[in-house]
Amino acid sequence: MDNKTDNATITVSSSEKGKYAQDIIIGQHLLVGDEPVAVGGNDLGPSPYDYLLAALGTCTSMTLRMFADLKKIPLEKVSVKLQHEKKYATDCAECENSTAKIDHIERSITLTGNLSQEQREKLLEIANKCPVHRTLTSKIIITTKLNDN
Repeated sequence: MDNKTDNATITVSSSEKGKYAQDIIIGQHLLVGDEPVAVGGNDLGPSPYDYLLAALGTCTSMTLRMFADLKKIPLEKVSVKLQHEKKYATDCAECENSTAKIDHIERSITLTGNLSQEQREKLLEIANKCPVHRTLTSKIIITTKLNDN
């Protein structure tokens, strides 16, 4: 997993296809984002959180594949299922407001192959080291600027 790719700029623009629909251009790839019908969208594509979870799942699977190949672990297939929800922070000692919500991502990994328990545990450990996982669990600084027309 190398986060030093071609550093292509990702462009997201409002689409005429719907109120919340977005055209997403990543290099040569054209994707669509939207919100579900339940929140006013047309469900023309994944939601922003769907894309976030897809990034984490993709990175996790790729990282495990690369590690297994490097260490000659007989991993045949990786499947990653993810869910996101906001939970009340009632038991959060580090939270300023106990009624605040914190994001919770549940990641469930299925490993297929003739793997020992030790190999399975090592792969689970490596899953937490994928670059997207590390980004999501570290301090993130997002700089926003307004462009002139």
